[in-house]
Amino acid sequence: MKIETLLKTNSDLALSKKLVLNIIVTANHISEKVQEAIKPFGISTPQFNVLRILRGQKGKPANLSTIQERMVSKMSNTTRLVDKLVEKGLSERITCPSNRRKVEIRITEDGLNLLSELDPIIENIENSFINKLNEKEIETLIIKLNELRS
Repeated sequence: MKIETLLKTNSDLALSKKLVLNIIVTANHISEKVQEAIKPFGISTPQFNVLRILRGQKGKPANLSTIQERMVSKMSNTTRLVDKLVEKGLSERITCPSNRRKVEIRITEDGLNLLSELDPIIENIENSFINKLNEKEIETLIIKLNELRS
């Protein structure tokens, strides 16, 4: 569907505006699909992101700044997100015995189990978008999106 139709406008949009609006609308659409999928599991998209970052640590704990650096959305309050995950038993805080001010976070077994349950669901959502493009188109789109961010 054309962006003008989707946004219900008759205006003749400049090419640059069409591109930017398409990227924003598409990103929001994908984000909404992921939110819908994880909502029944009682976590938010940013919490899901933190859990995946912690799983990527392969058992090693991470500090708050490491998590913040790797977040997809940098606007999230990382401390609050981690607090919520700790409350839910999906992550744990580890206080350094030699420096009590140093606190690190690690994913729990329950957190890993939740992610293994969510992995196929999220993969299906990702594939539902990716299946509309061939491999060459996907590679080109990735390159072009990287260029737009640089």
